[in-house]
Amino acid sequence: MALCYAFCMTARILDGIKIRDEIFAELKMEVTQLAAQGVRPGLAAALVGENPASQMYVKSKVAACEQLGMASWLHTPAANSTTEYLLQLVDDLNRDDNVDGILVQLPLPAQVDSKRVLEAVSPAKDVDGFHPVNMGMLVSNRPGLVACTPAGCMEILRRNHIAIEGANAVVLGRSDIVGKPMALLLLHANATVTICHSKSRDLPEIIRGADILVAAIGRAGFVHADWIKPSAAVIDVGTNKVTDRAQAERLLINFPQRLEKFSAKGSVLIGDVHPDAVNTAAALTPVPGGVGPMTITMLMSNTVKAARLRRLSGKLHTTSVAR
Repeated sequence: MALCYAFCMTARILDGIKIRDEIFAELKMEVTQLAAQGVRPGLAAALVGENPASQMYVKSKVAACEQLGMASWLHTPAANSTTEYLLQLVDDLNRDDNVDGILVQLPLPAQVDSKRVLEAVSPAKDVDGFHPVNMGMLVSNRPGLVACTPAGCMEILRRNHIAIEGANAVVLGRSDIVGKPMALLLLHANATVTICHSKSRDLPEIIRGADILVAAIGRAGFVHADWIKPSAAVIDVGTNKVTDRAQAERLLINFPQRLEKFSAKGSVLIGDVHPDAVNTAAALTPVPGGVGPMTITMLMSNTVKAARLRRLSGKLHTTSVAR
């Protein structure tokens, strides 16, 4: 096996960090242009309680706003906040004309009705793209704000000149946040789309037929390298933290340097696609450094877009569908 990997071709790496930097440069220019028209895009984040992971995510989003010259506001309600309190906060942000995007960081505490809070966000300020109105707009291929991770996956494909029209695309995963909107975006780009999941029959054969595979199932190394055909482009959405030594050794047997880092740190991030796929696919997003950086990038893009649509055109349905 080791000899095989020494001579196999290595996939072209689809670098999400590089694309993030390209889009950030474009967004900086657009923010400058909007400022000349008296508009400064602004994102308001609500972080309930003191979840360390959530604090880190929100901090990175606020930092991205600062980097782009956008306004940002951080609201930190107590962990014992009620649904009614958060609904009032969202209502206040909906009414604030300086706020273009509203981000309610998940998860919310158990006593809060998350669905009610998220659905209270104005669709025009729903920069996460989760609101049923924006989901419905995507289904009917009408303008709206699109969920950030799928939108970022589309940017990776387009900016790497991977042919989408006419391609057989397989989306592994059916979540409202990634799988379903991803399938719709590919369908609207004229791909032939199959949605599958862990219960689908003959999964290996379905995936072997994919020109484009988007893996978003949340299981480390679930997609075996030999399920992927040599001409396929693989978008690995998974970011799974592996802490078990035996599992890490199984997944990283052909990557001694990564295994060495696991030994030093005690954990490693593994995508939904087995790391060995780098030797079978034609193109592949790395984990980390692939899809991850694109999620915050598209959140910033959605906020700028919402500012432009809401404050300059005044109507969300006046421009083309979000990428």
